[in-house]
Amino acid sequence: MIEDNVYAFSELLLEPVKAASGPLDGLTFAAKENYEFAGRVASNGNPTWKASHGPAEKSAVCLDMCLKAGASLAGFTHMDELAYSIIGANTHFGTPVNSAAADRVPGGSSSGSAASVAAGLVDFSLGSDTGGSVRIPASFCGLYGLRTSHGRISSDGLLPLAPSFDVPGWFARDLDVMTRVSAALGADAAQGELPLRLWMPSTVWSGLSADALEAFKPMISRLEALVAPVKTTPLPGPPLEQWFETFRIHQAFEVWQTVGPWVSSAAAHFGPGVAERLDMASRISKAEFESAAATREAIREAMDTGMRERTVLLLPTAPGPAPRTSASEEDLNAARKAIMCITSISGLNGFPELTIPGALIEDAPAGLSLVGARMRDQDLLALAGLL
Repeated sequence: MIEDNVYAFSELLLEPVKAASGPLDGLTFAAKENYEFAGRVASNGNPTWKASHGPAEKSAVCLDMCLKAGASLAGFTHMDELAYSIIGANTHFGTPVNSAAADRVPGGSSSGSAASVAAGLVDFSLGSDTGGSVRIPASFCGLYGLRTSHGRISSDGLLPLAPSFDVPGWFARDLDVMTRVSAALGADAAQGELPLRLWMPSTVWSGLSADALEAFKPMISRLEALVAPVKTTPLPGPPLEQWFETFRIHQAFEVWQTVGPWVSSAAAHFGPGVAERLDMASRISKAEFESAAATREAIREAMDTGMRERTVLLLPTAPGPAPRTSASEEDLNAARKAIMCITSISGLNGFPELTIPGALIEDAPAGLSLVGARMRDQDLLALAGLL
C-alpha cells in the first residue's frame, strides 16, 4: 500500500487496478480527479460536484489506454477546483506537498498528479491542461510534463472546463518513463523528426530576470550545439499581455457555457480566486468572446506560418520558480498572470508542449518548454532524447 506522505491522493485504491499486459507493464500511475473511471464519481476538485453527480458509465479514454497498455492504476489525485486555477491550492482539500521545494506550491490544477510523481509514489500520472495545468506543476516540481496537441488524444471522459483548450497530459520523473508512456498513448519518439530551426522569441525571454536567463543558459547552449543557432524573432501579432487577455476571455466564456449551469444551480462554495474567476466568466459577453475568437484565429494563422519548416519554439515554462506557500493572494494573482502570459501561447494555438527539468532558480526547479507544431508531439520527445 502506498504511503501518501505528500497529500497527493484524494483516493488510494485498496488494490491497484491492472486490466491487461502491454508496453507499460510494471508501471504504476495515478489519475487526476477530473478523469472518469467506470462506477466511480469524479469530484472535479469540489465536494459539491461529487455529491451532485452520479458514477461514470465508462472510463476516460486516456485512462483506459493506460490500463490496456499494462499500467496499474493506484488511485486518484487532488486538483484545483474545476481545474480553474494554476497554483495548486484547494480550499476544501488543501495543498499537496511539492517534494522538490517543500516551501513552495506544487502548481495546478494537476497538483496531486505532479506531487505523486515527484514524491516517487507512482511512476507516472495523468493530468489535464487547459491553461498550463500540466506544464506548470511539471516545472515547479522538477518533472517532465507533456501537454498534448489539442485533439490528438480523445478527451472523452475528461471532465471539461474549456473544450477548445482542454487536453490530456502526463508527468514522469525521467525521460525513459515519459517516452514509454507517450509511445503507448500514440506519440512515439522513434517516429519523431528533429527540428531544423529553434525559435526563442524575444517577446518572452526579454521579460525574464537575469537569474532566470542564467539558469536556462546551459540547456539553451546544448540545444544550439545539437540542432542549430536559435532565432530570437518576436512573436507575431499583439503584445504578449494581449495574448493572455485573448486567452482569458475566450476561456472564461467557454468555462461558463460548460460549468455555468451547474455553478448557478448547485450552491457550491468555491475558494479564493476560483470564485472570482467564475463570477468574471459569468459576465463575459458574446461580443467580447467573438472579438477574442477573431484575435485567436489571427494568432493561430501567424503562428502556423512561423512554425513551418520543423521549427521548435523554446520557452521558459514559467517566468520563475513556484511561489512560496506563504505568498499572499495578491502575489499569487500577479504570479498567475505572469505565468499565463507564457502558457497562453500553446493554449491559443493548440500546440504540444513538453516541459523538461534541468534548471534551478532560487534553489527551486524551473522547466524549459519545447513547443512543436500541432500533432508533432513525437518531435518534442525525440529532441528531448537527443539532449
